[in-house]
Amino acid sequence: MIAVEAVHLTKSFHRGAPALDDVTFRYEGARAVGYLGPNGAGKSTTLKLFVGLLEPTRGRALLNDQEAIENRKSALWDVGAVIETPEPYETLTVREALAAVAALRGLSSEGAETEIRRLYDELRLPRLDRRCGRLSKGQRQRVILAAAMVGDPPVLLLDEPTSGLDPAERILVRALLRRLKTDHLVFLVSHQVADVAEICDDLLFLDRGRIVLRDTVAHVTANVQVREVDVEFLNPMAPPGPSAFGPGVETVAPLSDRRWRIVFDGSAGVRGRIVEVCQKLGVIANLGPSTAALETAYLDVLRASSQ
Repeated sequence: MIAVEAVHLTKSFHRGAPALDDVTFRYEGARAVGYLGPNGAGKSTTLKLFVGLLEPTRGRALLNDQEAIENRKSALWDVGAVIETPEPYETLTVREALAAVAALRGLSSEGAETEIRRLYDELRLPRLDRRCGRLSKGQRQRVILAAAMVGDPPVLLLDEPTSGLDPAERILVRALLRRLKTDHLVFLVSHQVADVAEICDDLLFLDRGRIVLRDTVAHVTANVQVREVDVEFLNPMAPPGPSAFGPGVETVAPLSDRRWRIVFDGSAGVRGRIVEVCQKLGVIANLGPSTAALETAYLDVLRASSQ
């Protein structure tokens, strides 16, 4: 069973409040978990403990029920990770950078080339013969993501994976992670509420080293009166006017050629009607509360934890 687990995980660097304080959780099976919190909350520290870059002061950090601090190769064999802001070696080409990771994963040269071609298509990578030092920030970030995905590891630990991406690149990566969560465990560290709202099923809110809320995206947003929903269609779709959805819908605004934001009165009946109308208009790829609902909940949680 693929799993990510923290057991009373604590990390102190000096006297005073620990960077991570008695954190306990376990997630297993295919899903996407959002690990949210302000800068300095302890999110990246948690990932470093999982992959063995730091040793816990107390507690345990387990990947697939193994501790990297005890047996790094065994614990990390089925794990892909991006932590903080790694950079590919500037002198390597994109192909060489990914082939080096493939070799570490034990892939044959033929298997490596197959993986590189797969990732080239999935992440729309720059030309494989380009030197990494000549790539834009967004292109380098996509190469780093591709490196974490070489060999298709079932567990992905991703620290701010959309950092530095332009809007088109961000949409691409979000869509990829939504697909991956159907058969991978994606542990997404972020302070970008939009990424978590778009991708994740489960939420962990971290503040000053402690978990202040553990819940699902659906339950957290249900406790906030949602007045906006975002709908994404499988194919490009021009939005109709609000009247197509009946009373209670105020605006229908395009976010892209396949995504709309619908503002309504917040009632359950009107929300249900929005779903029904959208289903008749085309094949829905994704529909859920807009980022605003989760942002409101996030700010509420942080205010409560500071009191």
